[in-house]
Amino acid sequence: MQQVERHTLRELIVESGLKATHQRIVVYEALTLLHSHHPTAEEVHLHLKPENPSISLGTVYKTLDSFVDAELIRRVLTEEGGKRYDANITAHSHIYCSNTREVIDYEDTELEQLLTDYFKKRRVENFEIKSFSVQLTGKKVEPDKQISISRLIK
Repeated sequence: MQQVERHTLRELIVESGLKATHQRIVVYEALTLLHSHHPTAEEVHLHLKPENPSISLGTVYKTLDSFVDAELIRRVLTEEGGKRYDANITAHSHIYCSNTREVIDYEDTELEQLLTDYFKKRRVENFEIKSFSVQLTGKKVEPDKQISISRLIK
């Protein structure tokens, strides 16, 4: 995710029904800057602290939780129960490596369609599905190499 201009972040926050305070804007901005590794609240706080010394870790947690509630961001859980945050709210899944603690976005329209069709056939009653995602959890075989996904061609 590329860096987003502050005025755009302000508009997104307001459109979600929240007040666009300075703290919310800088937390959202930090999340978009740190997006590639799906940061923890602590990592967002460490990133913000030099230029925003008065911002507390509690404020960062509360702000991130309010963003999740407003559907501005997504919470990604790790195998150990930790919380990471994702500014990418488009439909996608994740791959979590438990030995390197990496969280990687995984986008696959074929998988999305398969899941959509599956749940349409199941007709889940008294429940409106807003979204779904799959999280693959495992370990890198070779920790120094990138995780890559190739498609088998029939």
